Amino acid sequence: MGRMYQIARRSVVSAYLLLLVAWPISAIYIQGFSNGWNDFWKEITNILAWKAIILTLKCSAIVTLFQAVAGTWVAFVLARYHFIGRSLLNALIDLPFSLPTSVSGVMLLSLFGPGHPIGRWLNEHGISILYQPYSIMVGMFFVTFPFVIRTVQPLMEKLDRAEEEASYVLGAGKVYTFFRVLLPHAFPGVIAGSMLAFCRSLSEFGALSIISGNLPGKTQVASVWIYGEIESNNIAGASAVSVVLITIAFVVLLAVNSWQKRSDGY
Repeated sequence: MGRMYQIARRSVVSAYLLLLVAWPISAIYIQGFSNGWNDFWKEITNILAWKAIILTLKCSAIVTLFQAVAGTWVAFVLARYHFIGRSLLNALIDLPFSLPTSVSGVMLLSLFGPGHPIGRWLNEHGISILYQPYSIMVGMFFVTFPFVIRTVQPLMEKLDRAEEEASYVLGAGKVYTFFRVLLPHAFPGVIAGSMLAFCRSLSEFGALSIISGNLPGKTQVASVWIYGEIESNNIAGASAVSVVLITIAFVVLLAVNSWQKRSDGY
């Protein structure tokens, strides 16, 4: 009876993954290569498509590096210190998870626009954020902010405080203890959260379509380019670039998963 239950459970999970993940992904690959390899290559090496892909990868990589540092620092503060407003900060961190990304775009547009004091101050000092490549990174940073924090914070909270205190007793300072005791323990979370942030950055559409200006070859990211091709009825071109993004995301996540298994000794 127990064996039959396990088989049924695995069958249900497999069917669930097949219906919601494998089939949609396979449909994109089939559509992307529907006209053969030559047409697929022609679509992704189209100058505007290629620039959109490169811009997306470049901005995603930069944002990932920032998130790895900022997210780890915020997670450390939340895990080790109790202060007034800590609960509110915890709730605000999760806000990008719950907001429609178009709402995030409107928020950033309002913040950096001429109608807001910050936007006016930036304009007065010759600093333009909106409709520039910087706006892409700002939008990506906002929507991916929780990923590193939420993967690192539990690891730091679970760390035995005795190890940290022993480091202090032996004469180590806070900086040395952080890098030699806390960070190695939380490092798998830093990597996992960073790669999730990278993959999420690749797929961001709503916020970037509002604040980047979508200038072809300059501020147009791959997701917005795909939308434009769908609107132009170029399904094959949109599918080809989608295949590139899906493949990159899958390879990154597979590599991180394999690395984590090796780190855990499996």
